[in-house]
Amino acid sequence: MAPVKVFGSAVFANAARVMACLEEVGVEYEVVEVDYTAKEHKGPQHLSKNPFGKIPALQDGDLILFESRPIAKYILRKFKSSEVDLLKEGDIAGAAMVDVWAEVEAQQYYPALSPVVVECIIFPVMRGTTTDQKVVDESLDKLKKLLEVYEARLSEHKYLAGDFFSFADLNHFPFTFYFMATPYASVFDAYPRVKAWWQSIMSRPSIKKIAANMPTMF
Repeated sequence: MAPVKVFGSAVFANAARVMACLEEVGVEYEVVEVDYTAKEHKGPQHLSKNPFGKIPALQDGDLILFESRPIAKYILRKFKSSEVDLLKEGDIAGAAMVDVWAEVEAQQYYPALSPVVVECIIFPVMRGTTTDQKVVDESLDKLKKLLEVYEARLSEHKYLAGDFFSFADLNHFPFTFYFMATPYASVFDAYPRVKAWWQSIMSRPSIKKIAANMPTMF
């Protein structure tokens, strides 16, 4: 059987999310490079897989998916085992907490943190523009308030959904990884439980493997 195909490399944070899930469940997969600088993501071949021209897309047999968070959930559902169940779907309360904190990541954490990554890394590298410090400062203010909530939560449990690693935690990996490559990584120092949680995520073999293919110098 042909392996699962991921369209887009781990350089792209959303593709890294998908690959980290595949590594967690131990499924063989093939990475199909998409040349962003040549605008292959806007070409007909990639648009047939992701009609919005974004990275990544995933192909599993005849099934083609796009949007990294739903792709990740598909992987974790299809390939879960008694050893690896990051969605906790056998435990209704546990699954609900995974859903809650996965939603917090998508609706609160990502919107607060990602503008710093965009302004400090993505725009300067891809567009050659300078950092808009006003955007960065406003985002950092939002992030610090949010991290206070995380600090309180992590004072009660080792991980966000409970005392078990889950998709809710993994979901934070790719953009936090790039945030840590900006001049503002020290923001996490003021939140010791959050920092310990992040270090725990980064210590996982699956995360280490994907992170090794993500640049840290820009």
